[in-house]
Amino acid sequence: MRGLTKYRLERTEEFLQDAKFMFENKSYKSAINRSYYAIFTAVRSLLAEEEKDFKKHSAVISHFRKNYVKTGIFETKFSDYIGDAFEVRNDCDYEDFYIASREEAETQYLHAVEFYEAVKSYLENLK
Repeated sequence: MRGLTKYRLERTEEFLQDAKFMFENKSYKSAINRSYYAIFTAVRSLLAEEEKDFKKHSAVISHFRKNYVKTGIFETKFSDYIGDAFEVRNDCDYEDFYIASREEAETQYLHAVEFYEAVKSYLENLK
């Protein structure tokens, strides 16, 4: 695993720890934000292995879907996870009166953990 890949996986772990802490302290919008960034950074760890990167979140998501989901490397549910996380995070961050529920925050966190574990396993098996 390359240095940048490893670094991004470590950042993913940090985002997951932050999300868990925020969730446990009932800061649901922040937990959702950190869960999204855990997923996003996990995808960017895949990009690091390819020596690619994109400036826009939508380009990172599109690349993941095209090169990892449509090819069967990752199950289609992971495409849904990142899409849902992106939408909910945007609502939390940019909608003035958006109310994030406990259930929504928990779902996003659990999806982020599953996403991280799948990406980490994939990268470890590249060796």
